[in-house]
Amino acid sequence: MGTDKKNTVIVVVGPTAVGKTAFAIQLAQHFNTQVISADSRQCYKELNIGVAKPSDEELQLVHHHFINSHSIHEEVNAGSYEQYALAAAEEIFKHNPVAVMVGGTGLYVKAFCEGIDEMPKVDESVRRQITDQYNAEGLQWLQQEVQQKDPLFWQTAEQLNPHRLMRALEVILSTGKSINTFRSHTKTQRTFNIVKVGLQLPKEQLNHRINTRVEVMMQQGLLNEVQQLLPHRNLNALQTVGYRELFAYLDKTCSLPQAIEKIKTNTRQYAKRQMTWFKKDTSVQWYSASDVSVSDIRPLS
Repeated sequence: MGTDKKNTVIVVVGPTAVGKTAFAIQLAQHFNTQVISADSRQCYKELNIGVAKPSDEELQLVHHHFINSHSIHEEVNAGSYEQYALAAAEEIFKHNPVAVMVGGTGLYVKAFCEGIDEMPKVDESVRRQITDQYNAEGLQWLQQEVQQKDPLFWQTAEQLNPHRLMRALEVILSTGKSINTFRSHTKTQRTFNIVKVGLQLPKEQLNHRINTRVEVMMQQGLLNEVQQLLPHRNLNALQTVGYRELFAYLDKTCSLPQAIEKIKTNTRQYAKRQMTWFKKDTSVQWYSASDVSVSDIRPLS
């Protein structure tokens, strides 16, 4: 179907370890363009192995935006990502009518494609207190707090997603209002076309990839990376699978094999949440990650 929009962003989504990075690079090479990451952790220059950041070789093949662009000491959220990614897309469109976006952070993809409501300022002391208690008492405590203090949000919340739950708790403790009251649910119309491509694999195959990836990360020195970050463990950026489990090992609350197994389990659960999020989006065209080809993907014109 024809459109009067002359530029297109091809958005590659799917669960962690499915092969999004490699395919996005192939797409960018095919269209001679650049990649905008939509991963909420790969933007931090201090995090490397544990966030499965593209390798130096991959980054040399194609220019990536939102990789190593921020410090863990900076606040990065869906609202700031929306502005960053829109600016990156406009920069790419000066030279090419196609840009490639890739990532598994559903809220960031949504913010870029549809816009996001402006959220209220959160009291930094409230944020620190929530993070400290979550680290000490875990997900069950967090779930109970949100259920009790923001029942409106809890009814439709991703109840296993600590980042979303912490954000909701921050907002209600800082403002006295449910995070839901700040959401208008109005979609922003973009001046460019958006083509969403989803990559998927059978559950057993994806789980095997996840388990193997975690083992490779450990061989690459993930434990050493986590040790270096120990002084910053309470920062929001470090409330991340692969880091929290090894902090627990360094605290001597579990053995190293137990921590590694926990990383695998939590990563598999995260991949499941990603698929649940992206499958709700009916505009995503799904392909098997094992046999998708760049020739299958065409920008709108």
